[in-house]
Amino acid sequence: MGWANKHIEALQRNQVVQFRPRGNSMSGRIESGQLVTVTPVAQQAFQVGSIVLCKVNGVHYLHLVKAISGDRIQIGNNKGRINGWTARRNVFGVVTGISP
Repeated sequence: MGWANKHIEALQRNQVVQFRPRGNSMSGRIESGQLVTVTPVAQQAFQVGSIVLCKVNGVHYLHLVKAISGDRIQIGNNKGRINGWTARRNVFGVVTGISP
């Protein structure tokens, strides 16, 4: 069971979730341990530059939307790394709040 599974399950039930992600890949946008609020994609549109909870090649990320091409979404971190492309159905939620 991955770190994001319970959050994704709640998002799929159309619930807003909050959690404190750890790591430095999003530094400058989200610092390790900050409280994030994630809203289901059914309730919140996203665009290039949005931070989303998603799955790319079987790995869960709370990362940036770098590009959109039809039904495909390119995901990457805030340090310039690209994680890859994923289908829109693999984007579960959009960050709508960040607090200390």
